[in-house]
Amino acid sequence: MDRTIDVPDHRPGEALRFAWEDGFEIELKVSATEVAIKANPAGLVSLARHLLTLAQDGVTDGAHLHLTADQEIEGEHDLILERGEF
Repeated sequence: MDRTIDVPDHRPGEALRFAWEDGFEIELKVSATEVAIKANPAGLVSLARHLLTLAQDGVTDGAHLHLTADQEIEGEHDLILERGEF
């Protein structure tokens, strides 16, 4: 099955735009040795779109999306998706 994900265009000088799928659910579990991200299909598509948004040309290192526990994320920990250079 092919799936197309529309990603909001990055416009230099403007804030990044992150779009969510309706009905998304994302859960984050953290233990001493692992981090597990569990999501329904809408949550997985939303995360994929957010990562593709950060991967666009012209997005600067350090650009990020902060997903807050008990708001966008189920669980006790926040999740930060950040672009970086390695």
